[in-house]
Amino acid sequence: MPRINLLPWREAERKKRQRDFGVALAGAVVAAAAVILATFLVYAQMIDNQESRNERLTNEIEELEKSITEIDGLERQKERLLARMEIIEELQKSRPEIVHLFDEIARRLPDGVYLSGLKQTGAKVEVRGVAQSSTRVSALMRQIDASDWMADPEVDRVETTVSGSLRHAEFVVYLKQEHEGDEDMEMAP
Repeated sequence: MPRINLLPWREAERKKRQRDFGVALAGAVVAAAAVILATFLVYAQMIDNQESRNERLTNEIEELEKSITEIDGLERQKERLLARMEIIEELQKSRPEIVHLFDEIARRLPDGVYLSGLKQTGAKVEVRGVAQSSTRVSALMRQIDASDWMADPEVDRVETTVSGSLRHAEFVVYLKQEHEGDEDMEMAP
């Protein structure tokens, strides 16, 4: 005999499909949630790694800035030391010059002229003194012109004063200190 199924098979089939669909949907939701969670964790880990790299770089930059500051300080100190060495070297070179200048002034000083002060600023020398007359100041100027160590004498002032029966001329003369020759300066100790 033939078998006839009188049960509502379409309805049962529909329920089975709906159940399978619900299971598949739930599985897809769980899988999507797992993928989203995994992506979130991966990105969180990547952000943490980048932040640790950034922190390390920041620390390294701070160390380098400290080093740069220290190097700048050392450079300034080096420049100051070089400037000091240059000044000392210039003083060492000019040390015999003052001896020559004093010696030359003593040799070139005419009779009747007495010095009360000398002041040197660079190569310019200010000579103050008293002479028996203004002609003696002129003789001093000629002697300075004839010198190898002194040049360009300029009279700033000559004042003749009388005290009792004596007359004397107070003077201020500017002159330029010259060097006899660079080879002599190098050989001098």
